Amino acid sequence: MRVAATVMTRLEAGHDRVHPARVRWVLSRIDVRPVTREVSDEAARLLREHRLRGREYAIDPVLAAVARTARGPVTVLTPDPEDLTPLCGPAVRVLKA
Repeated sequence: MRVAATVMTRLEAGHDRVHPARVRWVLSRIDVRPVTREVSDEAARLLREHRLRGREYAIDPVLAAVARTARGPVTVLTPDPEDLTPLCGPAVRVLKA
């Protein structure tokens, strides 16, 4: 099984309860995907399609855009499946982490 994340994961994981060295260690062992212009264009399209606005919605569409373009089968683990499921579409399995 291949595990991937976006570079945005570093932003989400960077809080006081998790030591930065732990985050770096985990990210060094998985496929960290860049946020390219194509990914950002797809994320912007998802924001418009789902009528989401504001920076609080910025990370989920990026993750969804990466998941939608990954070679399948694709499963996304998230604490917020109700937010990601509609963005990912039916081809991506979304599970609560």
